[in-house]
Amino acid sequence: MNKVTSFIDLHQGEENKKKVLENVKSNISFRGSNLWILACAIVIASVGLNMNSTAVIIGAMLISPLMGPIVGAGFGLGIFDFELLKKALKNLAIATIVGLVVSGIYFYISPFKDTQSELLSRTSPNIYDILIAFFGGLVGVVAITRVEKGNPIPGVAIATALMPPLCTAGYGLAIGNFRFFLGAMFLYTINCVFICIATFFIVKYLKYPSKKQVDEKSEKQVKYAITVLTLALMLPSIYFAYQLINQKKYIQNVDFFINNEFTSKGYALLYNKTTLNTNPKKIDLAFLSKKFTPEEIKQLNKKLNVYNIPNTQLIIKQDTTDIKKFILNEINFGKTGINKKDLQIANLENQIKLDHYDNNSILSEVRILFPEVEDISISNHTYYNNTDSSKVVPVLVYRSKEILQKTSKQKMILWLEQKLSKKNIEIYKQEEIKNKAVLNPKKRK
Repeated sequence: MNKVTSFIDLHQGEENKKKVLENVKSNISFRGSNLWILACAIVIASVGLNMNSTAVIIGAMLISPLMGPIVGAGFGLGIFDFELLKKALKNLAIATIVGLVVSGIYFYISPFKDTQSELLSRTSPNIYDILIAFFGGLVGVVAITRVEKGNPIPGVAIATALMPPLCTAGYGLAIGNFRFFLGAMFLYTINCVFICIATFFIVKYLKYPSKKQVDEKSEKQVKYAITVLTLALMLPSIYFAYQLINQKKYIQNVDFFINNEFTSKGYALLYNKTTLNTNPKKIDLAFLSKKFTPEEIKQLNKKLNVYNIPNTQLIIKQDTTDIKKFILNEINFGKTGINKKDLQIANLENQIKLDHYDNNSILSEVRILFPEVEDISISNHTYYNNTDSSKVVPVLVYRSKEILQKTSKQKMILWLEQKLSKKNIEIYKQEEIKNKAVLNPKKRK
């Protein structure tokens, strides 16, 4: 063996194969203490997800024994041990059912059912989850086969993250949200499958001896059955990877479309949601102030194909009442990244825009229409009328040598109402403001 291959040789420092197999088999079963540890880990993970505490979730992952049967299944496939494979899959099924039941009961009786970010992040798998599961599984199995186990095992438990998606699936069952349940179970399945495949590859690479059967015919049958099972695992995993890569590309195209057609043009986006599980897919958008005509929306829908966003409908919500109801409903059910704080900020930004008037621009037009006016200042004023309710009124204060005649004042009010799309505009001469407390909320009747 030359120096180069010695650096990457996995046989150096390898534990005795028989001893490794014994350890793998002993960690498969969920009986007694293992079952109690699993149940406690599930409760801890559920509390962490409920509290949105990353530290607590990591603690639950470190004590979880879920990796045992998955690694056992990988070894069973690799050495053609049908009994080991059956036992591993049976115990994995038991562990999964226990996890769903315990987490479901916890979230059902918990008074706090808000959908936290830690829960949301486990409902939408992506291509990176496949990479983490596969390479995390490789590291875990390599560590298991070493004489010196070292530090990788805790890191693998955290990286592969089997416990959180299982508990999130229980949360979905508890609140009756099957979209959460299916998304979390999809992530859990991906993790299990790719850890198992990674184990299979390492077992084959290290050349663990195949289990001898009673006779040659039985051996062929077992090898055939396990080969079929291996393909049954690998083919869906290739499909998972292909599907998630396409999903990632689709989301990137949608982001590019939104940035190019809206954000870069200065349209403030209030709400953005892409729905992939409908036919056609949907892109729901709402803007802070920009309004689109039906023709513009039609043209934007046609542009989707240009951005390689097929079979998709663009929906722009423009009715203020509908937007508020829709977004608040999405927030309450945890279906969107926007939160109430974001909504309050957006409302404040919108209010600032509504309160702001371009005095210089208005003055230049006022001087043409009303030459006697020398200067103006217009802004919103809030009147409380000695009650809990308030009224916002645009007030224009002008400076001139003469007070505007009644007809001129009325014309200015009508012109301003048309220009600013406002009602109940009030106009005062600067001297009137000094002599009367017309803008004093306490004296206003």
